Amino acid sequence: MFLLYGGLFFLLLGRFVFIQTTGTAEGQVLETMAEDKYSKERVLQASRGEILDTNGDVIAQDTLSYKLVAVISPKATENSSSPRHVVNPEKTAQVLSGYIDLTEQEIVNLLNKNIKADKYQVEFGNAGRDISHADMLAIKQYNLPGLLFTQDLKRLYPNGQFASHLIGFALKEDEGGEGETVGKMGLEYIYNKDLTGISGKVVYQGDKKGFLLPDADEMVTEAQDGNDIYLTIDKTIQNFLEDALNRVQEKYNPERLTAIVANPKTGEILAMSQRPTFEPNTRAGLSTNWLNEATEQTVEPGSTMKIFTLAAAIEEGVWEPNATYKSGSYTLYDTTIRDHNVDGWGYISYLEGFQRSSNVAMAYLLKRIGDETFIDYLHRFGFGKPTGIDLPNEAKGIIANSGPVERVTTTYGQGSTVTAMQMVQGMTAIANKGKMMQPYVIDKIVNPNTKEVVLDHEPTEKKSPISAETADLVKEILASTVTSEHGTAQRFKLDSYTTAGKTGTAQIAKPGGGYYWGKRDFLYAFLGMAPVEDPQLIVYVSVQKPDLEATESGSGATSEIFNSVMERSLKYLNIQPENVSLEKAIEMPKVTGVNVIESQSMLESKGLKTVIIGQAGNVEEQYPIAGESILPNGTVYIKGHGEIQLPNFKGWSKRNLMIYKTLSEIPIEIIGEGYVTTQSLAAGSKVSGETPVVVQLATPDEINSAPKKEETIETVPQD
Repeated sequence: MFLLYGGLFFLLLGRFVFIQTTGTAEGQVLETMAEDKYSKERVLQASRGEILDTNGDVIAQDTLSYKLVAVISPKATENSSSPRHVVNPEKTAQVLSGYIDLTEQEIVNLLNKNIKADKYQVEFGNAGRDISHADMLAIKQYNLPGLLFTQDLKRLYPNGQFASHLIGFALKEDEGGEGETVGKMGLEYIYNKDLTGISGKVVYQGDKKGFLLPDADEMVTEAQDGNDIYLTIDKTIQNFLEDALNRVQEKYNPERLTAIVANPKTGEILAMSQRPTFEPNTRAGLSTNWLNEATEQTVEPGSTMKIFTLAAAIEEGVWEPNATYKSGSYTLYDTTIRDHNVDGWGYISYLEGFQRSSNVAMAYLLKRIGDETFIDYLHRFGFGKPTGIDLPNEAKGIIANSGPVERVTTTYGQGSTVTAMQMVQGMTAIANKGKMMQPYVIDKIVNPNTKEVVLDHEPTEKKSPISAETADLVKEILASTVTSEHGTAQRFKLDSYTTAGKTGTAQIAKPGGGYYWGKRDFLYAFLGMAPVEDPQLIVYVSVQKPDLEATESGSGATSEIFNSVMERSLKYLNIQPENVSLEKAIEMPKVTGVNVIESQSMLESKGLKTVIIGQAGNVEEQYPIAGESILPNGTVYIKGHGEIQLPNFKGWSKRNLMIYKTLSEIPIEIIGEGYVTTQSLAAGSKVSGETPVVVQLATPDEINSAPKKEETIETVPQD
């Protein structure tokens, strides 16, 4: 027995020594086994990058939401004085049915089914996800045992229906909603790689319940949030456009609507939208058409194409506005071209013909320009090829050039196809003294973790298709279509600004060939700019197949959009109205490096208003920058040194506030849209980069609808 137990002892001792020396047992490393047993890992979820407008207002962002889980196993209540599982499925279902998208009976059936299956817990599918913080708190107030909430991130579009086909939407990748958020459409899809963050993790030593062991270290890998994308879209102008499209959609019930607002000096797209559209938070209204129609769909442009035919004739020196021709019809081989007034207006001048939108005038102009030369000008204006906008799948359209008849019909926009974005790009050359600007929607991409600017998009000038002199003359003639008694664009006259543009009525091709015909079967369009003296905005509008009354014309629908959006946007941008805009624009001088007080005197002597940010020393920054055009009585911002005195912001637009905020670096919190009504610190207050200032804005409609204080008149008793 002694030998037996002694042998076992030495065998066991040897085993201990072996394990102690080698650190292995049964071929496995014990340290690794311990690491596996006690090592715990927690994921630090990265946020998807935000999509913001040009002023930094959020268009799309991740927001905190909750997922609902019901613990149904009685095992969860073991060793607990109060229940930790669902004890009353009927009462639980009654409460939950008021907060999630399941009926009371559906919830009861789901709970009972899983209780019978002896499951520990149950989830509620899509209905139990994306629960708001308010709803989570409301459910908790019922003190129902067994209900747990886990935090999650949900993609939120706070503006709702807002440039939806441009922005698109993103969803959780897998059906259960547990994976990462992935872009499915629009910018969310196009820039998915930029927007997607990299999740981090926390690795630590913990017990079986997940609690940190004493003296254990944590290894943290920080999450890297996705890049933020700043657009050229201006939220305020986009809202103006959305409101106008909604009104016209309701009033005229068109088959389609497309509209774009652009800055002709830079090519920035300030707003774009279409109808039908959808609500990105719920995808309600999303049909099979996922195309961004402004860039991916082509149409025959109709008479808006006459702008570029006119420009070609002027540039070639063959435009004679006072020469006459016989209107009504023009025959080429076996084809007769007719004016919309088939009897014509007799012999009229080419200028009157353009104002009346005569097709025959364009046919005669083509003879003067020459077929090949004309087609070359269309290519110069960017037709027949993509604009190069920073969006994918851009259509290039087709220039009908197969024969003499096709080239004639192209002069007035029939037979050839274009995109709305191509029309806007071509119009920048007319508005911008011959300089054609490439359109773009991405302003910059910023890494929020390092503040590094990953992409900074600068305006891109393309080869000028025409001279500055030609552009100015085309602009004058386009203005006459609004002001002339013969002009087809008289309805596009604005209250406060001068307008230049061209109407268009295009036939819509049938799928099997030929064209639809009838007052309600056309595409009505308008391509215009304002103010004429120094165009700040281009607006393109097309309305397809609107329901028109017998006395209504297509320009009624297009002008309702153009006039509203253009007028409100120019006022929002603080563009001076017509009564002072006839004065010649001023080229902004360079004042950086010059004494602030001297700069102020010099600028005000030129008829400009000045906003001073720091009154000491020399000018560090100025806005606008040297060389840019600014209208008389325009506002210039100059930044010097020293203390900053807060101006009176009342009446300022949000755009001007953003300029001031950027230059001054004061943490101004801007609440609302429209124009400033109140500010938290009085004008003249001395502020610094550490002084918080809150500014409240309101739209004109909100200001006008605000209840006014009642005046009380005291009556004096009479003897």
